[in-house]
Amino acid sequence: MISLLVIADDFTGALDTGVQFASSGIATNVLVNLKNSRLGEFEGLQVLVIDAETRHLSREDAYRVVYSIVKNAKDVGVPYLYKKTDSALRGNIGSELEAALEASGETRMIFIPAFPKMNRITKNGIHYIDDLPVSESVFGEDLYEPVQYSSVREIIRSQSSVNIMEVEPDDYAKRGEKGICIYNAQSDEDLIQIANYLKESGEYRLMAGCAGFASLLPSLMNLKGKERKKIKMQNKLLVVSGSTNPITKRQLIYAEKCEVKRFLLEPKQKLEKEYWNTSAGRKKIHELKKYCENRECCILDSNDLNEDKNTIDYAIKLGLSLEQVRARISEVLGIIIKGLLEEGIKNTLMVTGGDTLLGLMKEIGIQEIEPICELVSGCVLAEFDYQETIHYIVTKSGGFGGERLIEEIMNII
Repeated sequence: MISLLVIADDFTGALDTGVQFASSGIATNVLVNLKNSRLGEFEGLQVLVIDAETRHLSREDAYRVVYSIVKNAKDVGVPYLYKKTDSALRGNIGSELEAALEASGETRMIFIPAFPKMNRITKNGIHYIDDLPVSESVFGEDLYEPVQYSSVREIIRSQSSVNIMEVEPDDYAKRGEKGICIYNAQSDEDLIQIANYLKESGEYRLMAGCAGFASLLPSLMNLKGKERKKIKMQNKLLVVSGSTNPITKRQLIYAEKCEVKRFLLEPKQKLEKEYWNTSAGRKKIHELKKYCENRECCILDSNDLNEDKNTIDYAIKLGLSLEQVRARISEVLGIIIKGLLEEGIKNTLMVTGGDTLLGLMKEIGIQEIEPICELVSGCVLAEFDYQETIHYIVTKSGGFGGERLIEEIMNII
């Protein structure tokens, strides 16, 4: 029986939380598209992480999905639940926390949004990223889901009417109140202090937060692991980027300056998936495979050069909305990677952005992926089985990592 169920709203978030357990040898799996009837069928698994794919849903649909998963988990006897939220507080934070609280039957949910190791802290109820209130950071300019508030209370309030309280790590006064309890935290020491309190009080049946606090759950919940499996990665890296985050863009530009070849897709190649079934498309995949096999690293990038609007202009011509563009690019990148795998490419893959990763998994028909370890903070090494071959993949959120990240990953593998 599963000891802990983690519910994430996107794929990279599911993996960067799941790896907090898998890296300690705790039996962990990450699953997409859970069928509720399967929850009670996992044998020998301590932690199950579900990518509920609610990030881009309406608040009402996100509520229904999370409520259904949590209710089913309680019905089959899963003792502990962790609602994983985006570390930049994107998505349907309020409606999903309320859904988890109401479906669980608990009167109180502990919410720790901070991830100090990644420069994401919560101070006086305000969430900061790299010393900026989150709505004033790059996440406030997100092309698809800009964060509109920096107050965690306001973010929840915009989607929920549940009672909210803010608590300092050493403040015991409000700890009996019902509703969502938001903990301020500015350091790893603060997270540890919160975890110690929860362990003493036993108040950890229902929690929420990002990968930051999840890293403390193995010790908090006394989860025991086995020796970590040995891995044999290819030392050649293929980076596939579908993220529009400025942080990822800086990483790609820096790698290109270090003489890493960067392939930019043309608007037609990004938005017309039928192109990849033509002789020109198949030839392009073959050429890309041959090139990447002979280089230590190369990049396939869906961004436009120099911030021009060629893709948006082409999308308007095709009658596609911004949401359809996001989904189409993810789907096309999945088609390309599938083509490369079927051509026999052995490179270690590095995929940036949860949508891109989901596009790949859907295209190759894989619903489960196994996290192994973090190569650097926020970058998860995982494996999946496709056509009886194990492939290794590095995943990261578009907003994680420093400018030299790709170089760092290359040095590790």
